[in-house]
Amino acid sequence: MAKYLVIVESPAKVKTIKKFLGANYEVVASNGHIRDLPKSTLGIDIEHDYEPKYITIRGKGGKLAELRRQVKKSDKVYLATDPDREGEAISWHLATALKLDMKKTARITFNEITKPAVKASLKQPRDIDMNRVDAQQARRVLDRMVGYMISPLLWAKIKRGLSAGRVQSVALRMLCDREEEINSFIPKEYWDMNAILNVKGEKKPLTVEFYGDGNGKMEITGKEQLDGIIKELQNADFTVKDVKKGSRSRKSPVPFITSTLQQEASKTLNFSTQKTMRLAQQLYEGVDIKGRGTIGLITYLRTDSTRISDTAETQVREFIDKTYGAENITKEVNTSKSNKKIQDAHEAIRPTDVNITPAEVKEQLSRDLFRLYQLIWKRFVASRMASAVYETTSVKVAADKYIFNASTSKLNFQGFMQVYTDSDSEKVTTDNVIAKLTKESELSLVEFNENQHFTQPPAHFTEAVLVKALEEQGIGRPSTYAPTITTIIARRYVTKEKKNLYVTELGEAVNNVMKTAFSAIVDLNFTANVESLLDMVEEGKVEWKTVIRNFYPDLDAAVKSAEKKLEKITIADEESDEICEECGRRMVIKYGPHGKFLACPGFPECRNTKPYLEKTGIPCPKCGKEIILKKTQKGRRYYGCIDNPECDFMSWQKPSTEKCPECGGYMLEKGNKLVCADATCGYVTDLKKKEEVK
Repeated sequence: MAKYLVIVESPAKVKTIKKFLGANYEVVASNGHIRDLPKSTLGIDIEHDYEPKYITIRGKGGKLAELRRQVKKSDKVYLATDPDREGEAISWHLATALKLDMKKTARITFNEITKPAVKASLKQPRDIDMNRVDAQQARRVLDRMVGYMISPLLWAKIKRGLSAGRVQSVALRMLCDREEEINSFIPKEYWDMNAILNVKGEKKPLTVEFYGDGNGKMEITGKEQLDGIIKELQNADFTVKDVKKGSRSRKSPVPFITSTLQQEASKTLNFSTQKTMRLAQQLYEGVDIKGRGTIGLITYLRTDSTRISDTAETQVREFIDKTYGAENITKEVNTSKSNKKIQDAHEAIRPTDVNITPAEVKEQLSRDLFRLYQLIWKRFVASRMASAVYETTSVKVAADKYIFNASTSKLNFQGFMQVYTDSDSEKVTTDNVIAKLTKESELSLVEFNENQHFTQPPAHFTEAVLVKALEEQGIGRPSTYAPTITTIIARRYVTKEKKNLYVTELGEAVNNVMKTAFSAIVDLNFTANVESLLDMVEEGKVEWKTVIRNFYPDLDAAVKSAEKKLEKITIADEESDEICEECGRRMVIKYGPHGKFLACPGFPECRNTKPYLEKTGIPCPKCGKEIILKKTQKGRRYYGCIDNPECDFMSWQKPSTEKCPECGGYMLEKGNKLVCADATCGYVTDLKKKEEVK
């Protein structure tokens, strides 16, 4: 009998796949990559057309020897690594390292680890797709060039151990740009106003919201303007000008792709992107289910396609018909509106068998695995269900020359919402008074409710929002989002507090160097363009080394230019005013994992260190002592009193020595403006003008 060898990436898949195949098949794992570029050198032969120098990864010699023994005993080898670019490259590396006879070797892929999918893949063997391999090689070489050529400059300028990355540096820049937006944001005052009305014959009052006048919507920007409008309306007659009744439908969602799964798991389950991908990997590779054995519960987790197979389409429609009724099956499938290139060889992330409901597997899964599977299952079923339908009523109320609005909606047909509501689902409140209004309804004023508000700065990025922004900008691909975010947090360029991401002092320093010396590398459009070129390599439209040939000279020139600039900068440690208590030397300012600290220059004889208190020369608005620049435990910078904890003053923005001419309070620096710290005062002036006055 012939002997067949199937090589997969992960040991977790071995057990699952082995039970699908007969005794003639041996299934072994490569444990990921076998070969890679060397860690100690650039590993790219610049002089010989950028040829990569691959070596066996340290510690993988034993695994390679084991695979060679298995190959010798086999009549045919099936390379069954993951169905993406990286998986294709691993298959190519395996074929090269094992010196496989390609006449007796085949590449197989499956989008889900189920018996039908694995069996079907064996009937559709193919050659290794070198276009996909080359797209991955190009990505690897580009990333290596950026990392190994720029990182040493960061070591010289800031501290050893820092790193730059083609995608991670752009993500860091996006976070820094958002931080600048927030810090320079100046709030603007606005008011909203509601009229509380009695409706003849109704016990419950009617609340209508101020909209504007006959010319359109009006913003109320101050108390004086508001009081003027209220004065005009005190004796006005309120009448129903228009009543519109109608219906509105809300389309079912599309199935998850990698980015949307990460976003929704973050919002609804509070999972980090890294945790979501780790749990999804377990669901994909196989879970032991009572009565079914080990089975992959979801399809491949790295995808940007919302397509599903014909088999899955038929199965889910039959399930909806049987469970919820035929009227709940959608007639028109909602599709994602994305202009970027989609790798449509993959399917969306969905259950491998919709009949395996979350309730059935709850006892066999850990709490977090169950919650993620339930989220994926519900989203998939909902994607093939009918739209939700609302009955809507909108009313315009006229008073003098002004218009007020009110609206209500009632859910008439649940459709997909029987199964799934996401974190962005609207909260529907039905107001029967609005629903019963007609043009003949008699209204009388009870009172006005007015509220002062201030515009809010852009929100800090969360992991979910950053993934969405990276995807929208075309930066990175499904497999890169989680590792990129994990890296910038691990490097302490960014800290995570609750769900928000904040740039640390170290992150700001790295970003400033990158923007100054390598502006093209951290340019969003440039990075997105590189991704498009990699897609074109995969399509066979561009030769992969052409991308490298066009990229390297500019990078090399930028590195050499930066080196010259750095030569002009004294890299010596900056001296402080602090004297070392142990040896009497003047202490120096150094960068550590959490930012700046004071250290004795006599190291290693003297190992004294202490926190660096960066003085600002600004008196504390509360007690008059000095304000210093401080950091939270996680590295986020703020301004606080040197006399803490006796004085509890703190501010995220830098206080000014100037007093507010309107209210006498202290001022804050926001970008090129000085703003009164009391938002209700709202005084703003130009910072440069203030400095000129000084």
